[in-house]
Amino acid sequence: MTSPIFEITKAATFDAAHYLPDGSPERGYTRMHGHSFQVEASVRGEASGPVGWVADLADLDQALREVAGELDHGVLNEKEGLASPTLENLCRYFAARLKPRFPGLSRIVVSRPSIGERCAMEVG
Repeated sequence: MTSPIFEITKAATFDAAHYLPDGSPERGYTRMHGHSFQVEASVRGEASGPVGWVADLADLDQALREVAGELDHGVLNEKEGLASPTLENLCRYFAARLKPRFPGLSRIVVSRPSIGERCAMEVG
């Protein structure tokens, strides 16, 4: 019998300003504006160790909040790798920072709930 695979998820929020330098000026993308963001990070794996979990949710929460804190109340375009801060690039940003600490990182979701937009990235 094979061991079940579990997926745990934590979420964090941050508020930031940005603009899309190559976006459509007619739609206002090139103009500085801000959003409230939510990011979710999921880790997959077998439950193991003496506690019997995939990863410590408190550790995942702390790491996710640290990365979100790097962006909170700032200008996304000023962060390395976010010259064009699309939802896709934000997913990449979070994955690059969390994967070294959580090898089982499986999914990043970045959303702007107030306008009903979200992007999900499967992490390999």
